[in-house]
Amino acid sequence: MKRRDFLRNCGLFGAGVAVSGMGIDAAAANASSPFEAPLADDVPGELNDLTLPIRSLEPNTHKQVTIAIVGAGSRGHTYAKFAEKFPEHLKVVGVSDILENRKLDIAGKHGIPKEHQFGDYHEFLAVPKFADAVVISTPDDLHYEPCMKALELGYDVLLEKPCAQTEKECRDILAQAKKYNRIVAVCHVLRYSPYFIALREVVNSGAIGDLVSVQHMEPIQYAHMAHSYVRGNWRDSKQTTPIILAKSCHDLDILRWIIDKPCKSISADGSLTLFKEENAPKGAPARCTDGCPYEDTCPYSAIDIYVRKKRHLYVFDLPSKDDELIMEKLRTTGYGRCVYHCDNDQPDHYVANMVFEEGKTASFTMDAFSPWGGRRTRIMGTKGFIEGDMSQFTLWDFRTGKAKTWNKKVSEIPEYKGSGHGGGDLALVRDFVEAVATQDPTRLTSTIDASIESHVMGFMAEKSRKSNKKVSVKL
Repeated sequence: MKRRDFLRNCGLFGAGVAVSGMGIDAAAANASSPFEAPLADDVPGELNDLTLPIRSLEPNTHKQVTIAIVGAGSRGHTYAKFAEKFPEHLKVVGVSDILENRKLDIAGKHGIPKEHQFGDYHEFLAVPKFADAVVISTPDDLHYEPCMKALELGYDVLLEKPCAQTEKECRDILAQAKKYNRIVAVCHVLRYSPYFIALREVVNSGAIGDLVSVQHMEPIQYAHMAHSYVRGNWRDSKQTTPIILAKSCHDLDILRWIIDKPCKSISADGSLTLFKEENAPKGAPARCTDGCPYEDTCPYSAIDIYVRKKRHLYVFDLPSKDDELIMEKLRTTGYGRCVYHCDNDQPDHYVANMVFEEGKTASFTMDAFSPWGGRRTRIMGTKGFIEGDMSQFTLWDFRTGKAKTWNKKVSEIPEYKGSGHGGGDLALVRDFVEAVATQDPTRLTSTIDASIESHVMGFMAEKSRKSNKKVSVKL
């Protein structure tokens, strides 16, 4: 097959949104390099535009799948939304949550009968199987037990990441899925976003030659770090999971998916630098609401983040965004604590270097000190280079000196509106519905085997960080 025909078959030519133009910081890049943009000439045998059809969210199946939501918080609500968009394909028939308001919200929206409304997940698991599948979106430390039992009961499982708290438990889930011949989809939602799908397609097309190395960064927006990993549910690595898994198992999964070779070794480092007691300003009280003299200048002020900027309010389950209601939560919950007076231990910066089969390498950086989130990725190949920021990426071709850009605005596609992670949240559910309806796990790009592999990479990274040694990855 000719290369152009191969690319056309991959979907990189033809229908879709064809875009070209200058890449990230392209004006500066163009001024200091021989690369030009946009690419206008049709060079035979080359990838001349980055056209990639974005698949509809509607499942390609005629069977309605039924699910129960175990853990009706933010993630549980997110996945349940798919049933609101496509009720003929997915129906929510059960819900379990220890918080009555969350449980009743899901039950009301989906008409769930009283007998299928449960508090603690043990209540749900105590009754006979009544749905095709279950979504497990409980806290990190409560993934393992319900997943193992649900598989035993015969459910297929959509499992929020990380799978479990230890490498052994992750491998147990893999073995359990095999034992009962069930489908387990881990919520590695980035794989399902049109941006990363297009990025991988371009790499696989050969447009940059052979992939040699990848630089990948996950910036955690500063207020997000304070909310989730200093004050919030994921602040303690022993109670949940290390931050390399709690936050960045998405990124390890993406690196493994794009490089498409097993990871052989990993070397990691990082620490908790800022958010600890000895860095507290003199006289800073335990809570931001206790008259802190630095409140009006501290970037991590809970009053500024939650009251003034109205960020991350979903965690409070408030009836409205009334300032006094928020202040009461800050006075009475951990989210009002000074970031220097919390019981957190998660690193606020983390680096990992990985060697994959055939000598391909990747470097990963997670950092809490940035004004924005969203991943940044650079991919180096023998014939080209790609740089992207999770909303667009630019390909530079060494031979032609030309540049092309993919920048489809997924959020402006009506059916993708409200789907987080660049559209990946609902696209994951679409593929899971198809997999369950057809009992075909290959409908998922992230099978349980692939997900456990990237989890093992995370556990080995943490082992390396703590031992200050390079660690082999054995799958």
